[in-house]
Amino acid sequence: MSLVNEVGAGLDGIGQLRAMMAQGRRAGIAESLGFELVEVEPGMAVFAGQPGNHAYNPIGTIHGGYAATLLDSACGCAVHSKLSATQGYTTLELKIAYHKAMTRDTGLVRAVGNIVTIGRRVAFAEATLTDAAGRLYASATSTLLVFERDA
Repeated sequence: MSLVNEVGAGLDGIGQLRAMMAQGRRAGIAESLGFELVEVEPGMAVFAGQPGNHAYNPIGTIHGGYAATLLDSACGCAVHSKLSATQGYTTLELKIAYHKAMTRDTGLVRAVGNIVTIGRRVAFAEATLTDAAGRLYASATSTLLVFERDA
């Protein structure tokens, strides 16, 4: 199942993402973890989520995978925003640095992703995860493979 084909067949990458937002559609992972794409511009994407009990680890903090997923999504969609209607991408490498632990009391967090460089086959992106007060919880760099896909 391709959500971008469902909501934005024939549109370029940014058009697909904007169509998803306009229709209130989210990928399964975003529904499962309770986050959403809230802003997209060429080369930039923002996801927001509320860390809660659904993302806790056994030691009483939000699992690092929650932050990693938001950061991976922000990097990936920043790249997606610059693709043609026939291109796709996949993450080749994701490096996360955790700066501060999150709890259910952290409140709304935002992952802001930006393209560093993009070529015909490879893109590089970076993202930060902050709370409403601007405190940094995690940051990431990502290498992504750009490829042709079935539209």
